[in-house]
Amino acid sequence: MRYRFHPAVEAEHYETIQFYESRSKGLGSDDLIEVERVMQRVVEAPQRYRVERGPNIRSASLVRFPYKIIYRELEGEVQVLAVSHKRRRPGYWASRV
Repeated sequence: MRYRFHPAVEAEHYETIQFYESRSKGLGSDDLIEVERVMQRVVEAPQRYRVERGPNIRSASLVRFPYKIIYRELEGEVQVLAVSHKRRRPGYWASRV
């Protein structure tokens, strides 16, 4: 199985990477690496993670950064709907479903 970002997610996540990189050189890269690592685990077993919103929207948390990846299985792949801050703007991504 593979994954793809919803079109709106790429720009949002890029902004997050830039923000962290502006705080400390290499931190943006660390964020990107962690997202990739979590997505590898999601793709291996998408049903492993908790349901965020029924019936098929799930989330997987990052460990080092305060974000969670919101995704769903769609036509044999994982579609990433958001890389969402855990405490800011909950549910802002719902219109992407």
